[in-house]
Amino acid sequence: MTRVVFAPDSFKGTIAAADAARVLAEAWASVDPGVSPVLRPMADGGEGTVAAFAAAVPGARRMPITVDGPAGHPVDTAWLLLPASDDAPDGTAVIDMASTSGIELLDELRPWDADSRGFGQAIAAALDHGVSRLVLGIGSSASTDGGTGMLRALGARFLDARGAETAPGARGLGDIASADLSALRPAPEVRVLTDVTNPLTGARGAAAVFGPQKGLTDPSDQQQTDAALERLARLLALDPAVPGSGAAGGVGAALIAWGGTLLPGAAEVAHLIGLADAIAAADAVVTGEGAYDGQSGDGKVPSFVASLAAASGVDAVLVAGLIAPDADLAPFTASASLTEVAGSPASALADTHRWLHEAGRRLALAMRGSGPASGS
Repeated sequence: MTRVVFAPDSFKGTIAAADAARVLAEAWASVDPGVSPVLRPMADGGEGTVAAFAAAVPGARRMPITVDGPAGHPVDTAWLLLPASDDAPDGTAVIDMASTSGIELLDELRPWDADSRGFGQAIAAALDHGVSRLVLGIGSSASTDGGTGMLRALGARFLDARGAETAPGARGLGDIASADLSALRPAPEVRVLTDVTNPLTGARGAAAVFGPQKGLTDPSDQQQTDAALERLARLLALDPAVPGSGAAGGVGAALIAWGGTLLPGAAEVAHLIGLADAIAAADAVVTGEGAYDGQSGDGKVPSFVASLAAASGVDAVLVAGLIAPDADLAPFTASASLTEVAGSPASALADTHRWLHEAGRRLALAMRGSGPASGS
């Protein structure tokens, strides 16, 4: 019996990691009915982080909650409670920014007013439950608020020169004259998952690099926000040059100030779901993401999964929505691009489930030696 681990990331905006793993496993079984599939959907701290843990950890429980979304409107979401363990006797909470304060929760970009309050509200709910540890994924954020919304939900206050609360989002950053952290809730063990190493400020900082993705497109607005983040860092006694502090519009910095530890997202998710052990006991592992290019080798899910496979002498197989010409495919025994299998990017996006299934079927044939993985 062939044992295959399915450990894709989400194909952003089209199919979640857990669904992608299921579709690929079904496709593989259509070619090899005797396959023993092991589903380990992956994430790197962004979209799908909660779902990845929910699929991989027995006994995980979704805890429904309503939070203020990035535009202030109610969002029905959930955090995930992992069972108690020796190092987390009261359980671990997994919370992702994508489902609480994420950019995909916005109907339109709100560069000045979107904030991270909902993420903080979910954290507060987990603390109220009494968990021993927080695992926080901070990808796919909607705001550049320096994490002030999140910290406010945890008890902090950010005041202007007259002692009044400043406006939420990037709009109020420049008015902050003092930070009152006296009522800030104490942090348990906090593991922060991110694949971003950018500092808080400067040419590679939150406003300059990620601001435009959130609608902060005017260079003068970026400079203004960057200066405000610099002042916020001083108030939080934080070095703005710390790698990763610019993640999620500065939420990385706020979590460092709260006592959190920033960790490479893919590696930490893999550790917590036992991916290395699953791969070591398998004959092959199938991984993937929406677009695989020359930068995907820098800590992204497929390259990290391939490194685990190489360490155990296991074949790694890649499927991606698009495989760029500069992509390094050397770590993979076989690969397939949905764009090529479907015939065009538009077709691949229009029916991702169908073409993912077809790509998985072709890869299974290629691994059995029954045919080429055309479309690779």
